[in-house]
Amino acid sequence: MNRFSVVIPSRYASIRLPGKPLREINGKTMLEHVYERGKESAAADVLIATDDERIAEAAEQFGAQVCMTGDQHRSGTERIAEVCDLMDWEDERIVVNLQGDEPTMPAGLINQCAALLQESSADIATLASPIASQADFANPNIVKVIRDAAGDAIYFSRAAIPFAREEGGEDLARSAALHHHGIYAYRCGVLRRLVAAEPSDIETCEQLEQLRALSLGMTIRVGIPAERPGAGVDTEDDLAAVAAYLPH
Repeated sequence: MNRFSVVIPSRYASIRLPGKPLREINGKTMLEHVYERGKESAAADVLIATDDERIAEAAEQFGAQVCMTGDQHRSGTERIAEVCDLMDWEDERIVVNLQGDEPTMPAGLINQCAALLQESSADIATLASPIASQADFANPNIVKVIRDAAGDAIYFSRAAIPFAREEGGEDLARSAALHHHGIYAYRCGVLRRLVAAEPSDIETCEQLEQLRALSLGMTIRVGIPAERPGAGVDTEDDLAAVAAYLPH
């Protein structure tokens, strides 16, 4: 596998779970668990990107490399793009965005996402699994993606897409969509183009950042993960579920 980097964007503020990166799970902060997933991968380096001294101090205590960024960023993507510039990485360098609230993301899927981009001419790579249930298909908190025959994203939505026009077509609709996981591999040049562009109307409507890339004509290759990742953490209930899932 060619060289790639993992960047973990991390911010302290969280509406539903204040101080989320530093919340403890089985004796370690959530941030340390995420960092360990990155270190278990084949990445050449793993960096934590933050604008918060509390996060930086905690990360340095468990030996992580920290990149301090500005506090103006509206998204993790913008923060990672600044890391590319601060580290003076070339446009072709591949960076995996490992979100700071994904402590159960298997290292193998980090490698798979990076390899998916390395082996294609796509601008971005990501992963998505078959939708587990009709309830998940209808859930606006679960992002759906539909792909073309080449495996590239046609559209992402919080809505249940595609729409089943014929009565009884719900199973067919659900099988045509995938449950999107929030892990991405980018080339640094693509990140720079993305953050230089204004949000598109569909991005603003759906509140899904990846729709900006599609609006710009970028190609997003969508792979099926070799194993289904565990849940991310947004609430106290999620925190408890992840604590039960991870080794004690």
